[in-house]
Amino acid sequence: MSARRDLATLDLSTEPLDRLAGVGPRVAAKLEARGLTTLQDLWLHLPLRYEDRTTLLPIRALKAGVAAQVEGRVEAVERGFRYRPVLRVAISDGSGALLVLRFFHFRAAQVAQFALGRRLRAYGTPRAGQQGLEIVHPSYQLLADDEQAALEQALDPVYPVVEGIGPASLRKLIGQSIDRLPDAATLELLPPALLSGLGLPSLREALLTMHRPPVDADVAALGAGVHPAQRRLAMEELLAHHLSLRRQRIALQAHRAPALRGGDGLVKALLASLPFRLTGAQQRVFDEIRRDLARAHPMLRLVQGDVGSGKTVVAALAAMLAVERRKQVALAAPTELLAEQHLTNLRSWLEPLGVRVAWLAGKVTGKARSKVLEDVASGHAQVVVGTHALMQDAVVFNDLALAIVDEQHRFGVHQRLALRDKGAAAGVVPHQLVMTATPIPRTLAMAAYADLDVSAIDELPPGRTPVQTIVISAERRPALVERIRVACRQGRQVYWVCTLIEESEEEGSGPGQARLDATAAQTTFETLSAQLPELRIGLVHGRMKAAKKQAAMRAFKSAEVDLLVATTVIEVGVDVPNASLMIIENAERLGLAQLHQLRGRVGRGATASSCVLMYQAPLSAMARERLETMRHTADGFLIAEKDLELRGPGELLGTRQTGLAAFRVADLARDAGLLPVVHDLADRLLAESPALAERVVQRWIGGAARYAAA
Repeated sequence: MSARRDLATLDLSTEPLDRLAGVGPRVAAKLEARGLTTLQDLWLHLPLRYEDRTTLLPIRALKAGVAAQVEGRVEAVERGFRYRPVLRVAISDGSGALLVLRFFHFRAAQVAQFALGRRLRAYGTPRAGQQGLEIVHPSYQLLADDEQAALEQALDPVYPVVEGIGPASLRKLIGQSIDRLPDAATLELLPPALLSGLGLPSLREALLTMHRPPVDADVAALGAGVHPAQRRLAMEELLAHHLSLRRQRIALQAHRAPALRGGDGLVKALLASLPFRLTGAQQRVFDEIRRDLARAHPMLRLVQGDVGSGKTVVAALAAMLAVERRKQVALAAPTELLAEQHLTNLRSWLEPLGVRVAWLAGKVTGKARSKVLEDVASGHAQVVVGTHALMQDAVVFNDLALAIVDEQHRFGVHQRLALRDKGAAAGVVPHQLVMTATPIPRTLAMAAYADLDVSAIDELPPGRTPVQTIVISAERRPALVERIRVACRQGRQVYWVCTLIEESEEEGSGPGQARLDATAAQTTFETLSAQLPELRIGLVHGRMKAAKKQAAMRAFKSAEVDLLVATTVIEVGVDVPNASLMIIENAERLGLAQLHQLRGRVGRGATASSCVLMYQAPLSAMARERLETMRHTADGFLIAEKDLELRGPGELLGTRQTGLAAFRVADLARDAGLLPVVHDLADRLLAESPALAERVVQRWIGGAARYAAA
């Protein structure tokens, strides 16, 4: 490309939207609030779906659930007020069937338009009604008797909403921007040599197809997101995100970090004191971490492993490599519950070795907090365990060399950066180890963690008994109560997990929303206390004061409580080997990752354990598939793959923080097959045209900070 052509692309793509007709200060402000400030932003504001107004369908040929356009005359008009105002307009086209158009929001003037015999054209998705098929709130056009209204020549795009700008106005603005698309060679950023052999259209052709699909476009492929135009755009978007992460990694590697190599007396002492031997997977991952820490460049490694795979002891061994060299270690967990679990383990392992472990959380106040802060600042505290409190400005480390973050996707990106910055000084930053008990599918790790080295502890310690998973309807609840009675008589302990804290009518937004059928923890606690008076029953939920919650958890852990009724707050941070039965009520409301985390709370001892997934009928197809997956596999990595397939990357990564939720076209589950191509393109682009790589990132991500090094 010539320099002149580069400049032309850059100027046009960044041209402000106030150059378009109809964009004054007020409209520009509304567009900017949606992140749309340049022509390029409108080019990439892609349709959510398409409406086909290129043909007319006879009313008798309509099918429920399939959008279509019809033309007919008004046969009857009826206004009703049974629950709320409703307008029904029946139309026919002579094909032998009636179609009802139903409106809930209408004006008197609108009613007057629908005179008997009036001709109109309507578009929408039919559904089964009381008197045949009906369309709720169709889009429609009133026609004169002699009017020859032309059909559309292309599919109509439906764009993501921009607050304060109507769909028709938005379509016009995007249409103006598309009219100003540069020619293919000017628009293209990727060199032809890189694109040859991929069988994908040019970027210009792809954008034109997406915004103005021709009459013969493959509507099914567009709906499924697999049209070549979408794959071309998804490929470039994935490439931009991958390059952004790679850029962050390169920037991080430019820093120095303390090289933690030399003696390993504390590591040997810790291994000798443990009542168990490391699994092969634990040893392999620790060796990977040890090699990273020995280098003078910052480690950024993700350790993923199933519930109970032994990530904490690997983190403790890594911490000993830092303490051996008179450095400090910070371990942050997202909840006090999980942080306290780490604190208990680390104190029992490390304090006998003479290592001082400090505790810093929100409830540590007054003189106790001042003393901890003093110990951290002086270096007296060698390992500091805590929650978000570790990131506060008042916390100053003496010489932080290793920052460990558990369940990293639950932290905000700024918080992780704040912890890293605690050890940053004169170009030196601490090593970072992030851990998750939510296994991440390989495809997701390739896309989301291009800036991290990823290790997997894919082997459970010996002695862990497989958990039998049973799926039953809520109608069998009485039998479950008896099963609990028997288990507790045998000296076992039981979890009963509820999805809500108290009864609520607030799921959804509109009035008349059906009352939730999820049983609240408080109600369940009272009901089970009445049904099982001989048992000691505890209650834990997220709204309890921390001290009360911890007391209830400790009572369960020390076997002073037989049955613990809890919300999903017990998903992480509880290790009770004597608990061998878990009932999860309304299991259909939870995602696979959360169900798997909860199930991991049982089966931690030698006794055969069970997890009962109790559901409220009827089940949706997705809920049924989730529960069947849980019943058939205990492999967290397989479950993670299924979770990605069913729900996308959202909860697995905390995408509001990583930016993955902002994908315009790409879908990590659907487009996984593009990732090897993306990685190859990234390698070649960075080697041959780093300036172009930067422009690809700017096109798709812009100035949005990814904070990927956090």
